[in-house]
Amino acid sequence: MDSSKGMLYLCATPIGNLDDITLRALKVLKMVDYIAAEDTRRTIKLLNYFDIQKPLISYHEHNKQKSGEHIVELLKDGYNVALVTDAGMPGISDPGYDLNIMAYENGVSTTIIPGASAGISALVLSGLPTDRFVFEGFLSVDKKERKTRLEEIRDEKRTIILYEAPHRLLRTLKDLKDMLGNRPIAVVRELTKVYEEVLRMDIEGTLEYFSQKPPKGEFVLVIEGAEDTKENSFDDISIEEHIKDYISMGISKKDAIKRVAKDRGIPKSQVYKYGIGISDIKDK
Repeated sequence: MDSSKGMLYLCATPIGNLDDITLRALKVLKMVDYIAAEDTRRTIKLLNYFDIQKPLISYHEHNKQKSGEHIVELLKDGYNVALVTDAGMPGISDPGYDLNIMAYENGVSTTIIPGASAGISALVLSGLPTDRFVFEGFLSVDKKERKTRLEEIRDEKRTIILYEAPHRLLRTLKDLKDMLGNRPIAVVRELTKVYEEVLRMDIEGTLEYFSQKPPKGEFVLVIEGAEDTKENSFDDISIEEHIKDYISMGISKKDAIKRVAKDRGIPKSQVYKYGIGISDIKDK
């Protein structure tokens, strides 16, 4: 990359509480020559809060080509530019990806200023498996495209993360129930804000809840993946041995019992009695 050119900083901003911004992000926002923002009205509030005064460039889905070309020219002329989204990480469900590629194609260096991401934050809060997950962003508003996408993820085994606007939440929950079935879900809204709320129930329960309480705020939906339909035979191993196998991997007895119950498709209470006399990993 040409060192005479500027740097494009993909700069994460708070998803709710403004005090969640990182020290490095503040340093970069104060240092760059320009700040490209998805919504300049929202970004100016953030900048005013931290007493930062920089020229703003509007960069969003509807002007990304023309504005992107302008930003790249500034970068090629040696100016440093920070790209911010409305909230969270640029490039996730916004046109930041396009500007990143445009900069790369023009020999401009790009770096990341990491920070909050609504999808990851909601996943951690959800109480659903975090070891493997898939991010699907916003579903299409087009009925046919939406149905096709839901058909594609219906058999997804990994935890699924979706974004949704309040006025489409009920429709989406109904579509999820119709296409994916009534499975566990965490509906997370207003992350890090005063009215942050995490609802952990099944899809039917959330439909009933928000039918009575009109949805408000920004939503992240974290949905349990599909059950593994493969037939696993455990005829050659007892339940007690099954629990011990998991414990030998460094898993607590409590979690081992949960996994055995899930593996075998039987209630935890049925597995628990076989684990009473087994030492936990912490006792070893």
